[in-house]
Amino acid sequence: MGVHADALTVLGDWAPGDPNQESLRQAYLGFLAAREDSCDRSCAAGHITASAVVLDGDKVLLTLHPRVGKWLQLGGHCEPSDETLAGAALREATEESGIDGLTIDPVPVHLEVHPITCSLGVPTRHFDVRFAVHAPAGAQPVRSDESDDLRWWDVSEVPNDELLPMINLATSRGSHAARNGDRAGAW
Repeated sequence: MGVHADALTVLGDWAPGDPNQESLRQAYLGFLAAREDSCDRSCAAGHITASAVVLDGDKVLLTLHPRVGKWLQLGGHCEPSDETLAGAALREATEESGIDGLTIDPVPVHLEVHPITCSLGVPTRHFDVRFAVHAPAGAQPVRSDESDDLRWWDVSEVPNDELLPMINLATSRGSHAARNGDRAGAW
């Protein structure tokens, strides 16, 4: 299928509960329809990226991003070998955290577009699709060279307030699934 076709399907089927997220979803779908290369990092107009909100109970794993200088969720570019957006997010989370046994909810939790100068070396935009990822209880991350630091934060003490809407959506979905006994089947 490929990540581009998967992105069209996943975002086409997703029904966010927030009007701003719905507006972004429509913009993403328009971008995907207009650009066959929209999931390729070589797309200078911007490109779809995949992120992971890695959770362990009431803790979230954040990386101190070397280019941005802020604590952020794990994630990055889609690679040619990626078949799905969720697969790209899970691959990135595994690579950047060093944690084996991560599980992902394949339904997005949040979208965000942000300007960045990434590996292209020119200003562009990331059309980021964010997924909830669960770590095995007590998992210990291992920092990769893609990060200046990597650590677990209590959700109530996240150092970057911009992340709170995304984290709140990811944690509320996990809590809802656990209450309904859906966790094992959903991830």
